[in-house]
Amino acid sequence: MAMRLSTVILPIHRWAEGQKIWRRAEALGFHAAYTYDHLSWRSFRDGPWFGAIPTLTAAATVTGRMRLGTLVTSPNFRHPVTLAKELISLDDISGGRITLGIGAGGNGFDATALGQEAWTPRERADRFAEFVPLLDRLLTEGAVTHEGTHYSAHEARNVPGCVQRPRLPFAVAATGPRGMRLAARHGQAWVTTGDPKLFETGTPEQSRAALRGQLEKLDKACADAGRDAAELDKILLTGFTPEANGVLDSVDAFVDFAGRHAELGFDEIVVHTPIPDSMFAADPVVFERIATDGIAQLNS
Repeated sequence: MAMRLSTVILPIHRWAEGQKIWRRAEALGFHAAYTYDHLSWRSFRDGPWFGAIPTLTAAATVTGRMRLGTLVTSPNFRHPVTLAKELISLDDISGGRITLGIGAGGNGFDATALGQEAWTPRERADRFAEFVPLLDRLLTEGAVTHEGTHYSAHEARNVPGCVQRPRLPFAVAATGPRGMRLAARHGQAWVTTGDPKLFETGTPEQSRAALRGQLEKLDKACADAGRDAAELDKILLTGFTPEANGVLDSVDAFVDFAGRHAELGFDEIVVHTPIPDSMFAADPVVFERIATDGIAQLNS
C-alpha cells in the first residue's frame, strides 16, 4: 500500500484566513486534513482557538476531495449522544469525507474546563471504554437506549445515519492494552504519537523500537478480537518523537523519516501545517515541497 501524507491544521485562525489554509491543503494534495478537538491547548491557551466541529463543517464547504477529521476527540468534554448528532451532520455536509480520531484524553485544560476534577488515568480509561462502543451504536442504529456507569442515552435517534456506511470510520488513539482492544474492536484505523517518555531524551532508534512494540500489541489485540490487524490503517501523528524538529527540515529528511516508518508498517504520516513562533514552526516553502514531492518520491 502506498504511504499517505496528511496534515493537521490547528483551529487558531479566523475563518477569513483559515479557509485559505484548508483550501491550500487540498490543492497541495494532502490525503486528509485534521484538527485538534480541544477547548484550548498548551501554549495556545491564551490565543485564538476555535471549535473543531464548526471548523470542520466550514472546511467541508470549501473543499471537495480531501478527507477531514479530528485528531483527536475525547470524552473530556464530549458526550456520545450530542457528539453523534454533530458527526452525522458533518458527514452529510462533507459528502462522506469524515474520519473521527478518538482517544481517552489527557489531564490538560480540557480535563477541568467544565469545573470537574481531572479524572485519573483509570477513570479516563473506564470512560473511554464505555464512550466508544456507545458512540458506535449511536452512529449505526436508528434508536439507542443505554444506561451505563458514565453515559446514558434514552431513545436517542440519529436518522438517517452517516453517509459512510455502516458509519464514518474511527481512528482510535491508543497505546495501552484497554485502548488497543477498543481499536481492535471498533477502529478502522489506529493512531499513535509514539512513546511520550522518549520525546525529549530518547533517540530516533529508541522511538522506532517503541513504535514497533506498539504495533505488536495492536497485532495481538486484533488477534484476540478475531480480526486481522491489516484491516486497520496505522497513522503516525508526527511532532512528538525525538526527531520531531527535523522531519520538515527538507524533502530528504522527510522521505527518510517516512520511509523508516513505512517499513515499520505505518500507512499514513500526519504533519502539522507550520505555525510561526511555536513548536510547529517550519519553513512553509519546504513544507509545500514535502507535500507535493515527498510522498511522490517515497512511493516511486
